Amino acid sequence: MNLHEFQAKALFREYAIPVPQGGVVNQVNGTGEVIAALGGERWVVKAQVHAGGRGKAGGVKVVTSTAEAASAVAAMLGQRLVTRQTGEQGQPINDVLIELPSDIRQELYLGALVDRSRERIVMMASAAGGMDIEEVARDFPEKLHTIYIDPVVGLQDYQCRQIVFALGLAQHARQLTQIMRNLYRLFVDKDLSLVEINPLVVTPDGLMAIDAKINIDDNALYRHADIAALRDVRQEDDKEARAHEHGLNYVSLDGNIACMVNGAGLAMATMDIIKLYGGEPANFLDVGGGTTADKVAEAFKIILSDTKVEAILVNIFGGIVRCDLIAEGIIKAVQEVGVTVPVVVRLEGTNVEQGRALLARSEVKVTAATDLEDAAQKAVAAVRGEQ
Repeated sequence: MNLHEFQAKALFREYAIPVPQGGVVNQVNGTGEVIAALGGERWVVKAQVHAGGRGKAGGVKVVTSTAEAASAVAAMLGQRLVTRQTGEQGQPINDVLIELPSDIRQELYLGALVDRSRERIVMMASAAGGMDIEEVARDFPEKLHTIYIDPVVGLQDYQCRQIVFALGLAQHARQLTQIMRNLYRLFVDKDLSLVEINPLVVTPDGLMAIDAKINIDDNALYRHADIAALRDVRQEDDKEARAHEHGLNYVSLDGNIACMVNGAGLAMATMDIIKLYGGEPANFLDVGGGTTADKVAEAFKIILSDTKVEAILVNIFGGIVRCDLIAEGIIKAVQEVGVTVPVVVRLEGTNVEQGRALLARSEVKVTAATDLEDAAQKAVAAVRGEQ
């Protein structure tokens, strides 16, 4: 789950990580109130979307009057911001952050994420702040400094000193050390998967986080109801948001063969074999190991809301989930939704014969497949209009 910049900065404040003063508006007539509360003579108006590259896309404006600020807010709210990370459709702007500007002397990068291969949280820092960290790693690897944190002992002072001296910030050693410690504490306390400050800037008054990006591990949200409540489904694909509500794992793709599979690994293999036989998957959809007929029916509805879909491949290996339940869900979905595209079904595992018998006795039109290879070939042939 992603947070907006203003939400991430609210967490930064809780953990004593310095951020600029600011306020959020979701309608133009709130602009004057925020400006009055902040004071000053210049302000930064920032569109709030779940994507980077906002500045280059016109999502960040510096203004010098209340009227100019209101005009900038009006130009953003209700629009879709297209950046290099959003795709052609862009992301809707429903909130705008207004902040006091900072007197920037130097821009740095500081972030942390989970390195699964090392089973450690890795903290990264760079003197090349303001750039995408991927570009820094590719073009200026010598400017990217990393430390791996042992989960037993946590972040150590000597590791903080390594970053301090690598960045040439001896004069800000105490503050940078404190920020790193607080960032690590935030990461662990809130079960984050990624946190970035880009840039972390040097000002005459010290260090300041003028941007903030936070991703939370969805699997830990049950422990953080307050953070789960911050989810902005307006920033998510409609189908992905609906799937989340029903406990389904769904990711939209660009192809025309929809997949419904139980198990993430099997879903990946299903998409791979569709590609192998010349097709293009329209989605990743894992209905889970303990799915029900109702969830299968809902999965069909979500799949069919994608107008690109020209065929559906159902690939179920019944372990925990029973094949007859899957068959019931398929029948229910076809009857309720009125499926008009070809449906190829491969069932294997628990109660497979009962599941196949249910499909055979029903009036729904499905194509049975003997194995995954056969299913993929039949799905690809269906979208090509072949028998």
